[in-house]
Amino acid sequence: MRGGVGTYLAVARYSARRYAGYRAATAAGVFTNTVFGIIRAYVLLQVWHQRPGLGGYDTSGVVTFVFLGQGLITSMALFGGGIDLPERIRSGAVAMDMARPVGFQTWWLADDAGRAAIQLLTRGLPPMLVAALLFDLRLPTPASPAAAAGTTAAGVWGAAAVWGLFAVSVVLGFLVSFGLRYLIALATFWLLDQRGLESAYTLFTVFFSGISMPLTIMPGVLRDLAEALPFAAMMQVPADVLLGNRTGASLVAAIAFQVGWAVVLLAAGRALTAHATRKLVVQGG
Repeated sequence: MRGGVGTYLAVARYSARRYAGYRAATAAGVFTNTVFGIIRAYVLLQVWHQRPGLGGYDTSGVVTFVFLGQGLITSMALFGGGIDLPERIRSGAVAMDMARPVGFQTWWLADDAGRAAIQLLTRGLPPMLVAALLFDLRLPTPASPAAAAGTTAAGVWGAAAVWGLFAVSVVLGFLVSFGLRYLIALATFWLLDQRGLESAYTLFTVFFSGISMPLTIMPGVLRDLAEALPFAAMMQVPADVLLGNRTGASLVAAIAFQVGWAVVLLAAGRALTAHATRKLVVQGG
């Protein structure tokens, strides 16, 4: 990896400042995420009142699941985008990017990390705060009944440890998200227009990440497929970690699942980057 850690931290900070500057868009995003979260919560509550315990969630659990999804939509870029590389490839500016004395993939990872961090704070946290005022959320706290009874991860490791594991899971989910979107962005070297792939990515994340509904309510083979695909690492796994639905061996397996997909996708991105670099040189920039 070329370039020092300080360089990539500077890239991330610059990206965060850049996205923080879009105040009107941020306010609109917060409002939209919150309203849609409230609507989705009431719709799913009606389902769960008819089918208590569906998918292993109680009513407070499914509402928490909904608003976690609303909070992670933009930071995980579940609907695609977030990486400006395709436009730079089409304009030819990517030649200057590749000439920088830094790792090309790591540069874009740092840039996307800055975007994700600021959007998690500005667009993710406010909907959760509103939800806490309107609904009974199931969040790990030292005084929670579940923690006292030892029935969830909060009761085993303590609330602080659960929040820490959730943070790790969110970071890993972001790496999986970046890995997929980076591969799509690199495809622009060959396709010139990546929007078809981005549409496919959005379709898959809507159905297989858990953003629409918990994957645990899917039937049989479809559920097994959804839980094996990398999209589950972005939303379903972090939510299950926070809600305490993963403990012991299941928790270790969930984190390993995220690590495995992150490694595979980032390695594939590195290999494709090298191939794209050779293509750029052969074509003369």
